[in-house]
Amino acid sequence: MKYRLLFGVVSILIFFSCNSSKNWYKGNLHTHSYWSDGDNYPEMIMDWYKSHGYDFAVLSDHNTLQKGEKWKLLPKAPMHELAFENYLEKYGDDWVEQRTDSAGRVHVKLKTLEEYRPLFEEKEKFLIIQSEEVTASFEKKPIHMNVTNIQEFIEPADGNSVTQILQNNLDQVKEQREKSGHPMFLHINHPNFVWAITPDDIINLTGERFFEVYNGHPQVHNYGDSLRPSMEALWDRVQVAYLLAGKELLYGLAVDDAHNYHVFDENSSNPGRGWVQVRAKSLQAKDLIESMESGDFYSSTGVILNDLKFDGKKLKFSIKPEDGVDYTIRFFGAKKSDPTHSGVLLQEIKGTKGSYTLGEDDLYVRARITSSKSKENPYRPGDMEEAWIQPVTNKMRVNLNQNKLF
Repeated sequence: MKYRLLFGVVSILIFFSCNSSKNWYKGNLHTHSYWSDGDNYPEMIMDWYKSHGYDFAVLSDHNTLQKGEKWKLLPKAPMHELAFENYLEKYGDDWVEQRTDSAGRVHVKLKTLEEYRPLFEEKEKFLIIQSEEVTASFEKKPIHMNVTNIQEFIEPADGNSVTQILQNNLDQVKEQREKSGHPMFLHINHPNFVWAITPDDIINLTGERFFEVYNGHPQVHNYGDSLRPSMEALWDRVQVAYLLAGKELLYGLAVDDAHNYHVFDENSSNPGRGWVQVRAKSLQAKDLIESMESGDFYSSTGVILNDLKFDGKKLKFSIKPEDGVDYTIRFFGAKKSDPTHSGVLLQEIKGTKGSYTLGEDDLYVRARITSSKSKENPYRPGDMEEAWIQPVTNKMRVNLNQNKLF
């Protein structure tokens, strides 16, 4: 345990001190298509993300990989019929395969990932990462987990509790990662969807590093209610428990969870609501995952950073400003002397530059930036553009010369 924690701390220090040769990449890690319960074709969705300035994206359909033969029955609805016309117009009869059954219904053959990937991928310009939303349930509670850079299909594992199901699927991903040699990770999706996953369910896990602090689907309850915590409150509570137990930091993702690509409104789950900005050596899955696992990324619904640094003591960053937009930076954390209070507001700054120097009593610190600019097509009416800076900690001091903790 001691050396695993040492490696984690050294990795954090190394990535923040060697980031000058890295680039920022924008990506979405949760999206659906006609391969499960989305309402558009994979090519149309990838075209949307690429044309809107994303560097990487996934299609994380429920309990399936985009392999093999799958035909989609064209729904009898004007929206879907128009979507098919647009698809056919864009890609042509030579690409689009369709057939009509004895009842006169049109079926469209969905393209596999390997078929449509060459249409979009360009070195250092756009990358598609294979993903699956491993979808299970316990006592009618939906337990959804995305696996980024999955190599082979994972059948959802069962269990006798929410925690056991999460852990069993985490263990499946770990096993595939070790066996295949390909980096991949599982993240917990929308814990408050149908109020399925509680902080305690996550606290009792071993090996979880990521969850969705923001999800753009209108039914996920990002902000909690009078009885249940918001995603940020959940994050802070779990963070304290992890650190006190000697576990690694938990990182928060912003994602679309897009299902709807034709009607854009507050009742639809649309693309463009939340994403991650990852600083990595290259636009390759292994480098993106390496950076994310070391915390070298932030999550956003619109706020963009110019810079982000952590030297083992001070966390500082600068915002790329927009004319006429104001920014409020809030640092949250917990104190070692009073860990029962998590998510305490430690400091608030107005402006485009933020910094916080961790003291001996700081268990961890993270930051949230809120702008005065309204979010276009928001998750909830009235939302402003925001960004979440990943947590850092000085819980352990590292003596690199002596290679030991003190």
